[in-house]
Amino acid sequence: MSSIKEQIAELSRGTDEVLPEDGLEAKLKEGRSLVVKAGFDPTAPDLHIGHTVLINKMRQFQLMGHDVVFLIGDFTGMIGDPSGKNATRPPLSPDEIKANAATYEAQIFKILDADKTRVEFNSTWMGDMDAAGLIKLAARHTVARMLERDDFSKRYKGGQSISIHEFLYPLVQGYDSVALKADVELGGTDQKFNLLVGRQLQQDFGQAPQIVMTTPLLEGLDGVQKMSKSLDNYIGITDAPGEMFGKLMSISDDLMWRYFEVLSFRSLEEIAKLKKAVGDGMNPRDAKFELGMEIVARFYDDTAAEGARDEFIARFQKGAMPDEIPEKALDSQDGRLGIAHLLKGAGLVSSTSEAFRMIKQGAVKIDGEKVEDRGLLIEAGSTHIYQVGKRKFARVTLA
Repeated sequence: MSSIKEQIAELSRGTDEVLPEDGLEAKLKEGRSLVVKAGFDPTAPDLHIGHTVLINKMRQFQLMGHDVVFLIGDFTGMIGDPSGKNATRPPLSPDEIKANAATYEAQIFKILDADKTRVEFNSTWMGDMDAAGLIKLAARHTVARMLERDDFSKRYKGGQSISIHEFLYPLVQGYDSVALKADVELGGTDQKFNLLVGRQLQQDFGQAPQIVMTTPLLEGLDGVQKMSKSLDNYIGITDAPGEMFGKLMSISDDLMWRYFEVLSFRSLEEIAKLKKAVGDGMNPRDAKFELGMEIVARFYDDTAAEGARDEFIARFQKGAMPDEIPEKALDSQDGRLGIAHLLKGAGLVSSTSEAFRMIKQGAVKIDGEKVEDRGLLIEAGSTHIYQVGKRKFARVTLA
C-alpha cells in the first residue's frame, strides 16, 4: 500500500477542490474502508467520457480498498436537478428513469469492478419518507441559504420563477449522504453547493461530515465548451472504437494533457515522463496515440484499440499527416457552416469554387473520411481535422 501522502496525491489529481483541505488526510489516517459516494441522475441513456471523470475517481478509491457507492438518483430525477439552470427543469417520468438507470448500470462496469461496487437508488429511503419527514428535513435549511446558490440567486434577481420543489433537490441529495453514512462525496464543480448541504445535514443528524471532492467539467473536443451531446463535442463511451479513437486524435495537443490528467489511469509520474518526452522532441501525435489506445481499450479491449490505431494511420496514408497541424477557429452561420465556406475560411482553398472542385475530385477529407456531399453542413461546436489534397491540413473548431 502506498503512503497516505501518495494516496492523497493520486486521489486529488484532476480535482478542483477538496473540502476541507486536511479532511481527506484525516479520513485516510483512520485506517478503515471509507464509504465513497457519487450520485448520478438518470437524465440520459448514454454516458460520454466527460461523465467518466467522476467514475474514474471512484475507481481510484476502489483500487485503494474503499467502499464505492454508485448512487442512481431515481427519486431526485423526478424533481429535476436545477444546478446551472436558468429555468425550471422538467422532471423525468418513472419509465424514463427506469430505462436510463438500466443503461447506466451496464456502462459503469466498463470502469468499476462490479463485484466491489454498491449500486443504490435513493428512492429506497426517500420513497419511504412521509410528508411529515420531508417537512422535518426542510426545517433543517433556510431560504436564505438556498438563495446563496448562484443559479437560484440569478433567477430570483432576474424575476425568473423558482418552484418550491427545486429547493428540495439539494436537501434530498444531502440526505442521501446521511442515509449512506458517506465519508466522501464526489461531484462536479456545479454540484458544490449540494455536496456542502450533505456535510451540514450529516452534522445535524450527529454524523461526522463527509469530505467534499469536486471535479471540473471536462472540456469537449473544441477545448472550450464543456463536453455535451447537445453541443456535439462529445466522445460517447458506446462510440465504435474507430470513431472514439478518431475523436481523441482530433483534440488539440494542449487539451491532450488535460485528458491525460483526468481520464488516464497512468500514474502522475508516467504522465510527467511522457510530457517531458514530447518537450524533448517526441511527436505529440505519438503521445496522443497512447491516450487514444488506453481509452478505447478501457471500453473495448487491446485488440480493438490496436485496430482503431491502425485504421486511423491507414486513413491518413501511413504518416502522411504532418507532425503539426494548424488550428483554426471559425464562426458558424445560424449554428452551422457549409463545407465549402469552412474550407475557405480555414485557408485550405482560395475560393468556394475551388472547394467544390476538390470535393468532386475526392480530395477533401474530414478526420480521414472522404467528403462527397458538396452541400455538407458542419454543426457548430464541432472540432475535426480537415484535409485538402495530400499536404493541406487544419484542425478546425466551429463556434
